[in-house]
Amino acid sequence: MNERIKKLRDQSQNAIPRISAERALLVTEFYKSDRAQQVSVPVRRALAFKYILEHKKICINEGELIVGERGPEPKAVPTYPEINLHSLQDLEILDTRPKVWFRVDEETKKAYEEIIIPFWTGKSNREKIFENLDQSWKDAYEAGVFTEFQEQRAPGHTVLGKKMFGKGFLDLKEDIAREIGQLDFFNDPKAYNKREELKAMDIAADAIILFAERYAEELEKRAQEEPDADRKIELIQMAKICRKVPAHAPETFHEALQHYWFIHVGVITEVNPWDSFNPGRLDQHLMPFYEKENQAGTLDEKQAKELLSSFWIKFNNHPAPPKIGVTAKESSTYTDFSLINLGGVKEDGSDAVNEMTFILLDVIEEMRLLQPSSMIQVSKKNP
Repeated sequence: MNERIKKLRDQSQNAIPRISAERALLVTEFYKSDRAQQVSVPVRRALAFKYILEHKKICINEGELIVGERGPEPKAVPTYPEINLHSLQDLEILDTRPKVWFRVDEETKKAYEEIIIPFWTGKSNREKIFENLDQSWKDAYEAGVFTEFQEQRAPGHTVLGKKMFGKGFLDLKEDIAREIGQLDFFNDPKAYNKREELKAMDIAADAIILFAERYAEELEKRAQEEPDADRKIELIQMAKICRKVPAHAPETFHEALQHYWFIHVGVITEVNPWDSFNPGRLDQHLMPFYEKENQAGTLDEKQAKELLSSFWIKFNNHPAPPKIGVTAKESSTYTDFSLINLGGVKEDGSDAVNEMTFILLDVIEEMRLLQPSSMIQVSKKNP
């Protein structure tokens, strides 16, 4: 572990988990606007997502090589009042409980008391669901017979495949435009709903591209002010990468990691998919990028490990957003269960273990972080 990674790891390990009101305030600002009342539900959610990414703080940590934080700083955890509205009592419990606590400052409590709670009371998804439950279900929940039914979060358990590395979001926008053009409004009664969903996808694609461009602008600004020549070169290169991905498909190892990370941060910012939103079979996804650059002499194993270590730290910077009530007690963990999956077999049934598999195992062993989670698939065909 080199000095850069040691400092970034220490920063992540020593960061204090806290509740940030940034996202909650931004989503409240948007839903209060006239624009939010004039569009369909899918488009409204997409525009809210775009508003958040347009206005949230850009965080670039000293020395890091992969950029993008869900909160304004490492381990600053957002809340999702449109899904699940924390009360002042919930915030107090999170701040004072002995295990898996989240610090809540007075400014955040004030924002909840004066802005967030007054607007979202009666409007959150969880409250609407509970309004339609029989009392017996509510009694069972309060008694701890069951602890949740995904009313406090979005479904996670999603494994992203290699497709995400083969296309940029501009390519996806072309696919979306083509799908809209093929809708049959005369014969398909669902055509309008399909169009609204596709429009929302298009807006979300614009939002994530814009988010990356905001990072590029800040990196360029910092490069101009950076006194260290080596770091200046890094910042300029990182800015170029953010100008390229995720708008376009990645072509290098560094681009591939940053491309995925923008997608990951976008998903966990738009909604809380606790738990297990995953990059999946990372050794299979990254090997083509590594092999190409390694053979060309532009990336060696040491450089790849440094980039992967920086990537690992980004996961660890993001504790799982806390729940409320009995669910908060039951799901008492900081981990978001983002899973790195290694080994196994290829689509044709042959051994999938490759050089990247062993590089990733070395990174897992060296970093020893709570996140990301890791697993291996074992076949008799593996070494």
